[in-house]
Amino acid sequence: MNNPMNRPRISICAALHLLCASFHSNHAAETQRPNILFIFSDDHAYQAISAYDSRLIQTPNLDRIAREGVRFNRCLVPNSICGPSRATILTGKYSHANGFYNNTNSRFDGAQTTFPKLLQKAGYQTAIVGKWHLVSNPTGFDYWEILPGQGQYYNPPMIRNGERVKHEGYVTDIITDQALDWLKNKRDPSKPFLMMAQHKAPHREWEPNLKYLNHDGDRKYPEPETLFDDYSGRGKAEREQDMTIARTMTPRDLKLTAPAALTPEQRKAWDAYYEPRNEEFRKANLQGKDLIRWKYNRYLHDYLGCIRSVDESVGRLLDYLKETGLDKNTLVVYSSDQGFYLGEHGWFDKRWIFEESLRTPLLVRWPGVTKPGSVNQDLVSNLDFGETFLEAAGVEIPSEMQGRSLAPILKGRTPADWRKSFYYHYYEHPAVHSVARHYGVITERYKLLHFYEPEFDYWELFDLKSDPRELKSVYGAPEYAAAQKELEKELARLRAQLKVSAPDPPETAIRPGRGRAGNKPGR
Repeated sequence: MNNPMNRPRISICAALHLLCASFHSNHAAETQRPNILFIFSDDHAYQAISAYDSRLIQTPNLDRIAREGVRFNRCLVPNSICGPSRATILTGKYSHANGFYNNTNSRFDGAQTTFPKLLQKAGYQTAIVGKWHLVSNPTGFDYWEILPGQGQYYNPPMIRNGERVKHEGYVTDIITDQALDWLKNKRDPSKPFLMMAQHKAPHREWEPNLKYLNHDGDRKYPEPETLFDDYSGRGKAEREQDMTIARTMTPRDLKLTAPAALTPEQRKAWDAYYEPRNEEFRKANLQGKDLIRWKYNRYLHDYLGCIRSVDESVGRLLDYLKETGLDKNTLVVYSSDQGFYLGEHGWFDKRWIFEESLRTPLLVRWPGVTKPGSVNQDLVSNLDFGETFLEAAGVEIPSEMQGRSLAPILKGRTPADWRKSFYYHYYEHPAVHSVARHYGVITERYKLLHFYEPEFDYWELFDLKSDPRELKSVYGAPEYAAAQKELEKELARLRAQLKVSAPDPPETAIRPGRGRAGNKPGR
């Protein structure tokens, strides 16, 4: 008979000991959930991070993350354009699943599930500061202060929890100041946090911090081998785009005119740098390739000047974590919304399935998890970011998300069934830069793509092993018949698995007249 009187007795001291042990165990589990610092920039080419390529610029603070964590060499985006990439990160879904297809007429549905909402529900404090670019107001954040639309580089207005505020200064510095202010003064230190610090820079029109106007001493930059690409070996879409340094850049892009938002004091510093050089340019009356070279060097000066401030911002945030001891339990991620052209193929901007556009930088530091200085070659994506944050926080990943957590890879163990192929789909046409709609499949070696609008409608196949610059399509070549067949089969499988609709849904339609707008800055 189970007599309660016969059960072993526990002393009050022992009971208290067990209670305290339980409390400390729960407290330890809470503190083991990492803080998350997600630093994000707009249009930051991997070529402009010295951890990837040191020929153009030195980025010591970004390199710190790579040195103390993992550098991913093949982080791919499913739709290479600003708003859609941001929607993908929040939802862990492709554009056709989250409803944000393009920058022209899409609006983010803030009612859908996002990783910040799930972290918030799980006890995280969540904040976003900087560029949002999704039209609707942020949801899932305890605090938000965002740039309206694209924002501006100098003296930017911002929207703080719905209230419009005005700042004076340079946008990258201001975003960093506001992120640090939240971390220092506004968050609840008893809770883990998610801070998304999202920069406007180095987006067009690439306007540097005034203190960095003379950052390169009028350096002449090394030219990409394809700066004067004639697009032979490829089709109509590549030839008819409107994103060349030669003919698309505006006087504003080239700093031949000054931005309107400068204060008189700021304008004085601007003019002191640019006007003597602009006058020299006007007198030279450059033509042909010499003119393109001048534009290229002016572009690189301005673009890389913006990167100087982004790198400085990263350093300020990392220093704060270290000074406060938060670095020991903070997962730090640096990335951008996609890649960017720095003169390759004569282009700037992004949008294509091609490498410079498709690949985005990804640097991750997670103390005690990532092996310092490691490099990864797996096919990963911004589709995977939300799932990674959720797993790190011990939050269940919704089945509707289409990416996978990078946590096993960050621990140095790539799952045996990790993706070997990746689906890409670009929708914004006719619109800015006139890049035709296309979709395709990417593997370690190959890239098969289809330009599918009636006025284009052709296929291309590239062998990245023999043709890493993607200069000549081998679609239809007999020696690639077997590879082409396998890729076509894989592309069909991915489209079916991801439930990609054909034709494109009506909400992707862009009214006529929005094309050939490459001269319209700010897209």
